Amino acid sequence: MIGGIVTHAGLISTSEKTFTEQPLPAELEDLVVVPKNFQNILALVFGIKEINENPQVLPNLTLGFCIYDSYNNAKRTYHATMLLLSALERLIPNYNCNLQNNLLAVIGGLDSQISLHVATILDIYKLPQIIYGSAPVMNDKTPGLTFYQMVPQEVLQNMGILSLLLHFRWTWIGMLIMDDENGERFVQTVFPYFSKKHVCFAFIEKIPKFRLISEFSGMFKHAAKIYDQMMGGKVNALVVYGDSYSLVLLRWFKYLPNIEKVTANPKGIVWIMTAQVELTSLVYQKDWDAEIFNGALALTTHSNDLPGFKPFLESRNPSSMKADGFIKDFWQHAFGCAFLDQVLGNEDEKVCTGEEKLESLPGTFFEMSMTGHSYSIYNAVYALAHALHAMSSLKLKERAMAGRGWLKLQNQGSWQLYHFLGGVSFNNSAGNKVSFDQSGSLVAGFDVINWIVSPNRSFHRVKVGSVDPQAPPDQALRINKEVIIWHSWFNQTQPLSLCTESCRPGTNKQLQEGKPFCCYNCNQCPEGKISEHEDTDDCHTCPEKKYPNENQDFCIPKIITFLSYTEPLGLSLAFFVLSLSLLTALVIGIFMKHHNTPIVIANNRDLTYGLLVSLLLCFLCVFLFIGQPQKVTCLLRQTTFGIIFSVAVSCVLAKTITVVLAFMATKPGSKIRKWLGKRLASSIVLSCSFIQTGICTVWLAMNPSFPDIDIHSVAGEIVMECNEGSVTMFSCVLGYMGFLSVASFTVAFFARELPDSFNEAKFITFSMLVFCSVWLSFVPTYLSTKGKYMVAVEIFSILASSAGLLGCNFFPKCYIILLKPELNNREHLIRRKE
Repeated sequence: MIGGIVTHAGLISTSEKTFTEQPLPAELEDLVVVPKNFQNILALVFGIKEINENPQVLPNLTLGFCIYDSYNNAKRTYHATMLLLSALERLIPNYNCNLQNNLLAVIGGLDSQISLHVATILDIYKLPQIIYGSAPVMNDKTPGLTFYQMVPQEVLQNMGILSLLLHFRWTWIGMLIMDDENGERFVQTVFPYFSKKHVCFAFIEKIPKFRLISEFSGMFKHAAKIYDQMMGGKVNALVVYGDSYSLVLLRWFKYLPNIEKVTANPKGIVWIMTAQVELTSLVYQKDWDAEIFNGALALTTHSNDLPGFKPFLESRNPSSMKADGFIKDFWQHAFGCAFLDQVLGNEDEKVCTGEEKLESLPGTFFEMSMTGHSYSIYNAVYALAHALHAMSSLKLKERAMAGRGWLKLQNQGSWQLYHFLGGVSFNNSAGNKVSFDQSGSLVAGFDVINWIVSPNRSFHRVKVGSVDPQAPPDQALRINKEVIIWHSWFNQTQPLSLCTESCRPGTNKQLQEGKPFCCYNCNQCPEGKISEHEDTDDCHTCPEKKYPNENQDFCIPKIITFLSYTEPLGLSLAFFVLSLSLLTALVIGIFMKHHNTPIVIANNRDLTYGLLVSLLLCFLCVFLFIGQPQKVTCLLRQTTFGIIFSVAVSCVLAKTITVVLAFMATKPGSKIRKWLGKRLASSIVLSCSFIQTGICTVWLAMNPSFPDIDIHSVAGEIVMECNEGSVTMFSCVLGYMGFLSVASFTVAFFARELPDSFNEAKFITFSMLVFCSVWLSFVPTYLSTKGKYMVAVEIFSILASSAGLLGCNFFPKCYIILLKPELNNREHLIRRKE
């Protein structure tokens, strides 16, 4: 015989053979029934009926059953458990002489605490209990009680809920839990787990335990507080960890604004129900609107429809179930009528015909499809049958070998059934495999069910996904969100449940002080950094060869740049180089054509040609700076520029000194005349140039320039450049050239007032003034620019300073040679100012 302990909800004690009807105890008179749970009894009856009619399972054995009601009360639970262990209809502890009604196991009630009460007694007799509700909370004082659970391990359910929240990006949630140890355990388990995955709790409230109807009024103030938290904030997703009666209380929320003062307006909520929660109604709630739960998502133990169960339900009525002593109670509560033998003289009371149809009842009151709890009971019956079959087969073998009788099995076999349950593995009539893991939990996954509740009181469950226990945690959830029906409040768009709208890519999160980590501000990423995903904690820099786009949400490959002939800047500079080079060559041609004229002779022809050639080379060396940097061009560009410019400035310095010495030599008795001549000028040019050549030689020998790339200076560009190798040597080259320029400028400045009618020192002064101005402005400009524009600044300085030397020194002379030839005579040159 299989015993059943159920919770008061229309599940009243009965047996297939006998039953007794006793008045309720005084303390339970106000307790109301939940007719929907009558299906749990029918599932047990259906399972046992199938087994007894199947010769393949338990041949030559017949299963019976006896069901007692716990009335959700510890005292009555202990009493019912003792009745299961005693003779029928008589409570005599430890006495049961009916060997045909041998108790093998007990299928526990919905409430975990009831299962714990039952287990404390069954443990004495070593009888197994299969529970189909949530597992009781054990503590150090709890004895080593044995259970088998017809639900998967709770950790899988927790993982499924978290996966559901993350899938829909519901990170700001509320939670309702049972006001008992199970609820506390659930919070302690999931709180750190959910927080680690960035799910925050706006509030956690306790659902009062199922109470008597007379105590409801005291709970409304607490319910009003929960209502305001649910409806008044940004929370749109609410996790409910409850029992089968939780929604009986939550259904009051629809009508709470009419009972208690609330501040929040009603809105849609996505209810996320755990496996134990059922949408049920008390008798007085039969016609209540349950639309508040429309669109809820519930996790239920994986199940399929059982063939034959719906016809079995349809065949049940008071007329066909003479032995069922409590179907009449269910019938009267479900259909709101009374049988003739129970009518108390009220003429207005509806009389039950017994022909009422179960399918006409609202889905929240009674379902024709099997609920999750009923499915678990059905599987529990079959699990016990298969375990008993395995045990009896073993006993038959032992009897054949030892000659022992079947009586021994009856007297001593029950306590061994627990161990056989652990090895049970079979496929039920729906095709689902039933087996237990090492902890005694069902090896199965969860289905994700969408509750569809219509205003006309219809209630449908639609499977929209599953949680696979065999898959990796991040892939366990499979869901088809396209078929989900959301609450009408959301207008069939996926709801959001966020404390803060997601930070778009290109921004990062900044936590709000004093609030949970799900509440934050969104700040733009700093310059040069990006964030590619929403809700990024920190921005990061791009790889070296990439740079942020304008929105700072992804990296773009940098383009390779250098001062090229194909771009306008490079082409313009090349044009100026050619123009100035041709102009210099023209000046050289003019001077060579008028080689023997006084103005050419008077200005030291050798120095003049040396200066013009060096200026021509200065212009042409610019071509070393334009184009893609190569090893040869990098080696030559700065050294060539430094040496040629030093030659040019040295020529200017030599010309200036020659002018000064020539004037001083005209004084009577001057000994300076012997210093005049080509040797002095050549010595000045060679010595000054040699020093610069030495500096460049040391530079090339120690740390020469080389081709390099700069990926940091210019955003979005990889600049191909010549690395100068040694900044110190580059500074020395420029510094020495500056020294020569200052020296030339100083000497020319003091000689500018010499009395010649054509005083070259004036022009040298102007040319060196331009030269020094250009190179003094070059230094800050060069240091403040980046990339290819640094090269352009140096080229411009070379061209401008060279053009200044060319223009200031030679354009006046060309003017006289070409346009004023009458001035190009010796008399004019030696004429002094009066």
